[in-house]
Order: sequence, then C-alpha cells, then structure tokens
Amino acid sequence: MARAPLLQLTDISLTFGGEPVFADLSLVVQPGDRVALVGRNGSGKSTLMKVMAGLVEADRGARVLSPGTSVGYMEQDPDLSGFASLGDYAASGLDPSEAWRVEAAAEGLKLALDADPARASGGERRRAALAKLLAEAPELMLLDEPTNHLDIDAIAWLEAELQQTRAAFVLISHDRAFLRALTRATLWIDRGAVRRQEKGFDAFEAWRDKVWEEEDQARHKLNRKIKAEARWAVEGISARRKRNMGRVRALAELRAERAAQIRRAGTAALELDSGPTSGKRVIEAKGISKSFGDRVILRDFDLRVQRGDRVAFVGPNGVGKTTVLKMLLGDLAPDTGSVRHGTNLEIAVFDQARAKLDPDATLWDSLTLDPLLGVSGASDQVMVRGTPRHVAGYLKDFLFDDRQLKAPVRSLSGGEKARLLMARIMALPSNLLVLDEPTNDLDIETLDLLQDVIGDYDGTVLLVSHDRDFLDRVATQTVAMDGDGSAQAYPGGWSDYLAQRPERGARLAPKPAAKPAAPSKPASAPAPSDALSYTERHRLDALPKEIARLEAEIGKLEGLLADPDLFTREPLKFRKATDALVERQAKLSAAEEEWLVLAERAEA
Repeated sequence: MARAPLLQLTDISLTFGGEPVFADLSLVVQPGDRVALVGRNGSGKSTLMKVMAGLVEADRGARVLSPGTSVGYMEQDPDLSGFASLGDYAASGLDPSEAWRVEAAAEGLKLALDADPARASGGERRRAALAKLLAEAPELMLLDEPTNHLDIDAIAWLEAELQQTRAAFVLISHDRAFLRALTRATLWIDRGAVRRQEKGFDAFEAWRDKVWEEEDQARHKLNRKIKAEARWAVEGISARRKRNMGRVRALAELRAERAAQIRRAGTAALELDSGPTSGKRVIEAKGISKSFGDRVILRDFDLRVQRGDRVAFVGPNGVGKTTVLKMLLGDLAPDTGSVRHGTNLEIAVFDQARAKLDPDATLWDSLTLDPLLGVSGASDQVMVRGTPRHVAGYLKDFLFDDRQLKAPVRSLSGGEKARLLMARIMALPSNLLVLDEPTNDLDIETLDLLQDVIGDYDGTVLLVSHDRDFLDRVATQTVAMDGDGSAQAYPGGWSDYLAQRPERGARLAPKPAAKPAAPSKPASAPAPSDALSYTERHRLDALPKEIARLEAEIGKLEGLLADPDLFTREPLKFRKATDALVERQAKLSAAEEEWLVLAERAEA
C-alpha cells in the first residue's frame, strides 16, 4: 500500500512586492526521500525551504502536511535570546531524558554547549541550530547549507549521521561531495519553477545541461517560425490586398510566447589578471613555529611555495590554518624560524569573514570609495585591472542588477557578499591569490567558474577550504594540520592526501620514482660528513617531495588532456595544459638528474 506524502505543495505563488519568486509551483516529499534542492544564488531555494517549513506563507496555493508528521528546519540565524548557553538552546523543547541526543550531536559537530550565546560566532550559532534539529529527530528535516562553518571531520560525521537516518530530508548545499554521498533525488528550482528527477545530485549537471539544450533548440525553432511568419506578413502587403488575419493573430501569439519566456541567468564574469610575473620562489618558510600561551599552533614547519603552485591548507576548525596563512604573508611574525618572500609579489586576499566589506556601505560605494579601485575625480568609475569601467556595468558582470547598486551590503545574501568581494579582488592585478573559505554560500555554477578561473590563473594560490571536491579540482599540494602543532605537506588534493597519510598506510616513500637508485656502499661505510654542503644536503632532502609533487601534477595534466574533446571544446585550456605538461616534464627530468648527482656525491 502506497504511503501518503509527508509534505505536498500545490500551485504555490509568492512575491515580495516585485517580480514573483514562484508561480504555480508544486512539489511532493515522500517518506524516506533524500533530496538535493539546487538552483542559482537568488533563485529562491532558502525561501522555498521556509515555505516547506511553514515559516513563510505563500500568496496563493496550498501546503499540506501529513497528519502527525514532524518537520524540523535548520535556522540560519537562530534566536538565542533568553538562553544561558548554546546547550540550553539546543535542548529546548526536548524531554530531559533525551538530553544525551544534544550531547552526541555537539560532540560530532565540535560545539561547546557551555558557550555564551551573546559571544557566539555565526558558525557556533548555526552549529547549535543543527545540533537542536538532529536531537529533535523529526520525520522530515529541512537543512539549509548545514556544512557551512563545519570542518572536514564534522562534515564527515554529519554525512554518516544522515546516511543512517530513517527520516526524510531536503538538503541545500554547495558541497558536491556531500550531495553526491547523500541524495537520491533532485529538486531543481529554476526561474520560479521546480523540476524533479529521481536521481541524486551526481546526475544533476548532465540533466540540467540536457534541459537547457532542449530549451535552446525550442527557442531556435520558435525564432525561425516567427521570422518566417513575419516575412509572410510583410510580403503579403504587396501580394494580397486582404491578409489572412488568423495568421497575423498567430504571429502576435508567437511573439507573446517568446516575450513570456524567462531567460536563464548568466554566470558571473569572473576573471583574474595575474599582473607582473613574480619570482620563481614565492614564499619560503624555514623552521617556523607559533604558540599562544600553552597552545601550540605550529612547530618547526618548512614550506617552499613556487610560482604557479596551488597550496591548500586543511584541518579541523580552530587548528590555526588562518594563523599560518598570516605568517606566510608576513602579517604575523613566527616565534621561531623565518619567512622569505620572492620578488614582485602583488597579493589579493579573499577572507572568510568578508571583513573588508563595510555592512553599512552600498555596493556602489564598496567599489568607488576603495582607494585601490577608485578613479580620481570620477565617482561612477572603478579601475579594473588598469582600465576604467562604469561601476554599474562592472557589477552586472557579477550578476548584480541596477536596483541593488544603492542597497547596503548588509542586505546581501552570503553568496552575494562573496560575489561582491570577488568583484573587488578581481579588479586588482595580483600574482598571489589568498582564498580563505571561498566556497561558502556560492552556487554550483559560480563554483565551477571559480575553479576554471583559478586553473587559468598564471599566479600562485594559497587556499583554505573544507570543500573536498573543490580541493580535488584545484590543489596541487595539500598541507594537513591536525591540531598538535604538526603540519605535513602532501602532493595533490584532498583525495591524494587521504591516500598518502600515514594512518592509511600509503605515505609516499622519500625517493624519486622511475629512476634507478644510485649505487650505495655497505652500511658499515658511512659517507663523509663533508661530502655535501649544508645547502646541498637540504636540497637532497627536499628533492623527493618536489619530484613527487611534479609527478602528481603531471598525472593530473595527463588526465585532463586525455579528454578527446578538450581541444575543440576549450582550446585555450588545452593549450595551457599542454604547455604546463611540457614545463613540468622538463622540471621533473631536471629534478631527478639533480637528485642522482647529489645522491652519488653523498655516497662517495
């Protein structure tokens, strides 16, 4: 016997005093559903979820909840007033005998239950709301960006919890790996309408592209038909004194149909100018350490960042990733060791707190009043990579419309704030890009574009992110920090790190691949201590990691170039990938030859 739907929306229409957010929208959530809710930033995903939760009332239509069904909604900005601690808030409404549920959720989410709500960060408040929802265990969970402000360990814990739950859930997230692991159906909100596919997020992009291709074909056919009918109407004036008014009316209807079609939103016009070329060595840190009181952030850490590297820093929240970035950039002095910068560095920083955005300033002023971007004497101009642009036109590249230009920054969504900060950063020439949690609040399409922009960027990138898929797509080296002061660099992205870390038993051996070992002497005949200088000995120790990194980069490039359609689809990317492959193969050959020479001298 078929079970009744948990939730049904029928013919929902909603406006907020302007263009309709939804019109005649209908959807159903069944028991056991695991649904991804996807769509562009600003398409109404969070609003739709609030309608599903009963927090926003539609102008028209019906919301029907199955009798006895409990619905839980993860609040983005929960009201914590009146609660002495985050734990009191998370446990509110629960029977005291079920308080253990809050404690279990707090442990997995790394939430301090005794924290004062008045001093809690936005991330702590969101984790408290998520702990409350999980503890309540409703039959339908509505989760809006639950992975924001979670580290990778907490994301993995939440993923495991949702995999084993018997409750239905609808999930909004930018984290591809999270969506792929959990969802079995997809709701796609696009231009006020919702489509459903009984496949998880892994199949979404192919489905979306097919729908858009069919739309384009239908629009092309409609335009051809309108053109043919319009030609008939004009020619008919001279061919006939009395026209077929039915065909004229049909032409008007065709034109009305075309006018009623809602065009798809474009993608943000992200573009980076790498500016002047930096030196080959960008940053070299030797033996750096940092402590705050008894808390050790970093101990005896070495890192060499070369031009073109994409270095990702991963680890639990609070482990000190941002602190390490500040030391590498020279904004914070290490307790011991040294940090040296290469030549011609021009740095652009994207910070996770969006600290460089004044919440009371308008979008217009955020660009024109920036001393680095403004054009002297022209309040409507912004300098974009050396060229003056009208601020309205430039902001349209980042999907802001004219109505938003004079709105305060505080009125923007998280994704819109991220796009505004990108607009500021990408107007500046740079050759070292620092991205601290750039993926928070961005939609899938903008993430794709950001990934491509970073791939085509000729400069160097330092990156902090908990988005595993993004790390795999972008990083050429991953620095793992585990909280005890140690940090270890691994070639490749997140999946490469997992395969290499010691507890997985696959750490790379410190030796070059595909080269015969240099002849060695018996263990009883140690090499003289002065066979190599200190610099040469250090170089010999560093070369295996450099060789492993180059091999990982070559493998990724070869995988990219293995796509037979890449040349015709993206010729610029094909050319850059080919050039990069040739360059890295030459570097690998030189590094292996250097290792052999030094190893032979060390054994001599």
